Amino acid sequence: MQVHVRTHNHVDGTAELAEWAKTTVEDSLRHFGPQVQRVEVHFSDENSHKNSSADKKCTLEARLAGLQPVAVSNMAADVNQALDGALNKLGALLDHKLGRLSDRKGHVSMGGEES
Repeated sequence: MQVHVRTHNHVDGTAELAEWAKTTVEDSLRHFGPQVQRVEVHFSDENSHKNSSADKKCTLEARLAGLQPVAVSNMAADVNQALDGALNKLGALLDHKLGRLSDRKGHVSMGGEES
C-alpha cells in the first residue's frame, strides 16, 4: 500500500509528521491487504487565522483495486486526533464496502444458484 501525505500551508508538514501518518495508516488498514492500493492523507487547518478547538482537518482518500476511490474527513483539535477519527471512518466505510463484495461470493442466490 502506498501512502502519500500532504499538508496545507498552515500545518507544519515535518518529516516526522509524514512518517507518523504513513505508519499509522499502514497499521490501521493492513487487514484490508492488497484491496487498498493507495491512500492519500491531507492535513489542513480550516481556521488558520483563528484559534479554534476543532480546526484541524484530515481527509483520507483510498484507491481501491478495481473500484472507485472513497474519501472521508474528520475535524479535531490536533492532527493526531483528526487522523485517528478519519481512520475510524475509513475503516468502517471499507468494512461496509468491501464486506458487501465478499458477501456475494459463495452465497446461494435467491434462485438457488451460487453467486
